Amino acid sequence: MNLNVAPNNWISRTLNAVWHPCTQMKQHELFPPVCITRGQGPWLYSDQDQAYMDCISSWWTNLFGHANARINQAIVDQLNKIEHVMLAGLTHPNVVELSEELSLLTQGHLGHAFYASDGASAVEIALKMSHHFWRIQGRSEKNEFICLANGYHGETLGALSVTDVPLFKQAYAPLIQGVHVAHTPDFRKAPEGIGAQKWAHMASQNLESLLEQNHSKVAAVILEPLVQCAGQMGMYDPIYLQLVRKLCDRFEVHLICDEIAVGCGRTGTFFASEAAGIWPDFLTLSKGISAGYLPLSLSLTTEKIYQAFYADSMVEGFLHSHSYTGNPLACAAALASLRIFKDDDVLKKNKQASINLKAAFSWVENDERLIHFRQQGMILAFDLSASTFASNPQFASQLFKQGLKHQLLLRPIGQTVYVMPPYILDTDQIHWMGARIKSALYATLDENLHA
Repeated sequence: MNLNVAPNNWISRTLNAVWHPCTQMKQHELFPPVCITRGQGPWLYSDQDQAYMDCISSWWTNLFGHANARINQAIVDQLNKIEHVMLAGLTHPNVVELSEELSLLTQGHLGHAFYASDGASAVEIALKMSHHFWRIQGRSEKNEFICLANGYHGETLGALSVTDVPLFKQAYAPLIQGVHVAHTPDFRKAPEGIGAQKWAHMASQNLESLLEQNHSKVAAVILEPLVQCAGQMGMYDPIYLQLVRKLCDRFEVHLICDEIAVGCGRTGTFFASEAAGIWPDFLTLSKGISAGYLPLSLSLTTEKIYQAFYADSMVEGFLHSHSYTGNPLACAAALASLRIFKDDDVLKKNKQASINLKAAFSWVENDERLIHFRQQGMILAFDLSASTFASNPQFASQLFKQGLKHQLLLRPIGQTVYVMPPYILDTDQIHWMGARIKSALYATLDENLHA
C-alpha cells in the first residue's frame, strides 16, 4: 500500500483504499477504474470531464437520470426535516405513504412492506419470513427452497443459497444451505424447434416433478419474473409465471417474485408479475425503487402472512432488523420517483421508447455472429455466437473498454451484450446509443480478428 500519492490522484487513492465489487483488483494494474465526479441526465462525467452515456442505469438502478431536479428537491426538503430515525417503536410519514402507494400499485394484493437497504437483504427477509410462517403454522419441516437454474438473488448467504450462478457461489458452497434447482424457462435453452411458450410448459413440468417429490419440505419457490438478469438476461414467456402460481397453490408452497432488477417499470408493467396477471406471496424490490439515489429495499407480502405473525408473544413476531430500515431520505426519493411515474405517464412513454430501442438495434439481426436478439420492455440483449465468443474469450472486458472509447458505459455479461438505460432517453439519444454500441462492438471483434 502506498499512501504517498497526490491528493487529487483519485485512481491511485482508490486502488490503495477501496476494494471494488465483482472485480479482480489485480486487473486494475493494467486498466484502472474510471473516476466519475458528476452526472447529469443519462450522462456520467469523469474527473477528466469525459462524458459517458449510462447505458446500464448504473447497475440497473437509475430510472430518471442523474441529478434529477425533482428527486433532488425531494431529498433536500426531507433533509431539512429529519435524515433518519429508527423504525422500531417509531414511524414517519414517508415510510407510511410509500407503503400505502406500493400496496395500491399491487391493487391491495400485497399490503405489508418490510424494509431493508439492499436487494439481497430483501430476499433474505422473504426467505426467512416464508420459513417462519410455516413454523408458526406447526409445519416446521417446510424449510427448503426451490430456485431456477441460472437465477440470481444476491450474495448474502441466504440469497446466495438460492442463486445458481457458479461464479458467485462456488467459493462459498460449504457455507450455504442446499436447495432444489428447477429447469430454467429461458427460451435460449430450448431445443431446436421448441418455441418459448412450449419451453415454458416443459420447464413448469420439471418444477411440478420437484414439488410432487418435495412439497412437504418446501417453503417457497423463488424466481425472477420474465428476465433472469445476472443470468445473461435470460428471458421467458409470461405463461411460466401463471403455471408456477398454480403449482404453488396446488402444493401449498409460497411464491417469491424477486423484482429487484425487473420491477419499477423495467419490463413494461410496473411489476413484472403483472404481465402474467399473477401476484406472488412475496415480492422484493430494490434498485429502481429509489430511482438509483439511495440504498432502499423491501419485501411486500400478503395479509394472510402478516396475520400469522400478529400475536401476543414476541417469539411469534418477525425478528429481523436493519439500522437504516425505511430511511426517510430514501423513502423521499422513492416517493418522488413514484410521482414522476404518475405525472409523466412513464409506463405509456416507455412503450414507445421500447419500440425505438428495438429499431435502434435492428442491425443485430443482420449479423450471423450475433444471436438470440431479445427484448422485454426497457431491457434489450443479444449474444455472441459460440464460435465468435470462442475467438474472443476476453470479450466482456474488451467491449467495456471499447465502450468507454465510444462514450458508453457498458457491462457485458460473458458473451451477452445488453442495455438497460434510464427511461429519460429521447429518440435521438436511443439511436445514438445503438449506433455507438455497434461501432464499439465491431471495433472489439475486429481488434481480436487482427490480433
